[in-house]
Amino acid sequence: MSESPKILVGYCGLYCGACGIYQGRIRQAVENLRKTISAYGFDKIAPELARWEPAFQHYPEFEGVLDGFVKLLGDCPGCVKGGGDPNCVVRECCKQKAYTTCAECAEMDACEKLRPTGGTALEGLRKIRAVGVDKWTEEMQKKVDAGYCELDERMK
Repeated sequence: MSESPKILVGYCGLYCGACGIYQGRIRQAVENLRKTISAYGFDKIAPELARWEPAFQHYPEFEGVLDGFVKLLGDCPGCVKGGGDPNCVVRECCKQKAYTTCAECAEMDACEKLRPTGGTALEGLRKIRAVGVDKWTEEMQKKVDAGYCELDERMK
């Protein structure tokens, strides 16, 4: 990674470097699926397959959805650089208060804006408060360098 891992600390306490989207997992999954489909020629025989499975009538729309995944979720620069939800209320709140993360806010534990992020974000924020953002970032980057991705946790 060429940039400082600290730039990958999200306002909400998630570490963007551990995000499957940031790591390119969506793009890779789409590329792998397209290679598999192409290798078997399913993309070419979709009209014939539709005789046995009507869903194949919608193959062009399916291709469009794959394009949409890559367009919307294929590359993410991280929260601080404008990635993620463009309407993120947590990011806007932190910017208005000139906070690096919500860990700087006295209302963090009771904040309704953090609820949609789930317990993982609050857990990260509490750790940032406990050890400091630099140490937490270093710990997270070591996990990522060892292969960690939060997506793997979601898929369990």
